[in-house]
Amino acid sequence: MNAPLTPTSDAPLVNATRFRRAHEGDWERLEAIVTRIEKRSIRSLSDDDLLALPALYRTSLSSLSVARDTSLDRALITYLERLCTRAYFQIYGVQTPVWRQLTGFFATGWPNAVRSLWRETLFCVVLTFGAALLAYLLIGGDPSWFYSVIPEGMAEGRDPSASAEFLRSTLYDKPKEGWLGVFATFLFTHNSQIAIFAFALGFAFAVPTVLLMLYNGLMLGALFEVFASKGLGPNVIGWLMIHGTTEIFSICIAGAAGIRLGLAVAFPGQDSRMDSVVAAGRTAATAMAGAVIMLAVAGLLEGVGRQTITNDTLRMLIGSAALIGWLAYFYALPTRRSALGE
Repeated sequence: MNAPLTPTSDAPLVNATRFRRAHEGDWERLEAIVTRIEKRSIRSLSDDDLLALPALYRTSLSSLSVARDTSLDRALITYLERLCTRAYFQIYGVQTPVWRQLTGFFATGWPNAVRSLWRETLFCVVLTFGAALLAYLLIGGDPSWFYSVIPEGMAEGRDPSASAEFLRSTLYDKPKEGWLGVFATFLFTHNSQIAIFAFALGFAFAVPTVLLMLYNGLMLGALFEVFASKGLGPNVIGWLMIHGTTEIFSICIAGAAGIRLGLAVAFPGQDSRMDSVVAAGRTAATAMAGAVIMLAVAGLLEGVGRQTITNDTLRMLIGSAALIGWLAYFYALPTRRSALGE
C-alpha cells in the first residue's frame, strides 16, 4: 500500500492561480488608491477609498506573508513587496509639500524651539556679556591682557597700540569696490563655524560650549575696550550693533542648543540616555537651523550694511530694530502649536 503524499519543503502549499484570483481585486484597488495619492494627494480620495486604505494595506501584507511562507512565484512576491512598501509610505509617511514644510518651520517650528530654550539662551547671553565686562576691566587695567584674548593676526592692527585715527578709519572708511560680497561671505562662514562648534560640542556635557561662549564674550569686551580707551566707545557700539544684535543672538541660540544636548547627555532623568538625547536633539536641531539663517542675515548686515552705512545713529537704529524684531518673533507672539512637543 502506497504511503500518503506529504508536501515537501519546496512545494507550494497554496495554489498560485486560485490565490491570485481570490485577492487580486484587493491588490488592484490598493494600487489604484496609492497611485492616485502619489500623482495628486490624499485629498483626491473619496471617503470610501480613504476608509478602505488601511484595511487593503493589511490584507496585502497578509497576502505577502502567505506568498513568502508558501513559496509562491517570485514575481508575485516582488509585486506585493513593492505594493506594500508604497502603501506604507503613503499611510505612515505622507510627504508634505516643501512649501508647507517651510511655512511650518517659520510659523511654528523655529520660534517654538527657540522659546523652549529660553533658559539656556539667557544663560549664554549672561555668560557672553559677563565675559565681555571681565575682559574690558582686565585690559583697562593692564593692556597686555589684550594679546592673551585676541591673537595679533586676528586683531588686524586694532590693538592697544593703535592710534585713534587708525581705529576711527576702521569704523568709517569704505572698502575697495567689489570686496563687499567677499567680505560678507567670509564673515558668514566664520560666524557660522562659531555657532556650529557651540552646538556640536554640546555633546561633551556642554563644557566646550560654555567655554566657547566665554571666549566669544572675552573677544567682544577686548575689542570694545581698545576703542573706548581712545574715546570711540559710542562709535564702536554703533559699528557693532548694526549686525551684532543678530549675530550675538544667533550664537547664543546655537550655544543654548548645545547646552540642551549636553544636559540631556549628562542628566537623562527617567528616560534612557539615548531617548533623552533624541528628544533634546529635535528641539536643538530646529533652533540651530534657524540660527544659521540669522547668521546669514548678520553676514549681510556686517559685510554690506555696515560698510555702506556710516552714520552711528542709523547703525544703532537698524541694530535695535533687528533685536526687537527677533525678540517679538520668538517670545512676544502667542504660543503656536508645533510637532516639537514642547
